[in-house]
Amino acid sequence: MAPKKKKNLSLVENDNAIRGKGMRIGIVVSEWNPEITESLCSGAVATLKKYGVKHEDIVVHHVPGSFELTLGAQWLADRSEIDAVICLGCVIQGETRHFDFICEAVSYGITELNIRYSKPVVFGVLTTNTIGQAKARAGGRHGNKGDEAAITAMKMIDLKRKNNFS
Repeated sequence: MAPKKKKNLSLVENDNAIRGKGMRIGIVVSEWNPEITESLCSGAVATLKKYGVKHEDIVVHHVPGSFELTLGAQWLADRSEIDAVICLGCVIQGETRHFDFICEAVSYGITELNIRYSKPVVFGVLTTNTIGQAKARAGGRHGNKGDEAAITAMKMIDLKRKNNFS
């Protein structure tokens, strides 16, 4: 039996259509699981720059944990010059229901911010069973979800601008 081929889930097709020039993007990063979250952040920043977002137009703030991502994102979304906010965190399944409560709260909070601000607030939070799964998605064999979050932010800003959504 042939070994499984590693699949990079973060590869972007038709990336010629992505343009970040003139976009100002905030990133909120959880300090919990820093080996993972800093890799996500590095990937997001590199991807934003690759597509034309200037270094000075990327605002990065850190919060203690994934639960605090929502409030950190709200503070950035409050700033009129910020076009989108990327939330980066990592919650790894443990032996208690804490995982479930945090994941549900963060996903609900980020959804609410999208609606409240009519501004992209991107869910870049890994919710994995193991640290190995997290590493595979933070620059490992499955790509970097930080890259994907950056692409999502730029595509959503572009969609809003092209269609004059308010």
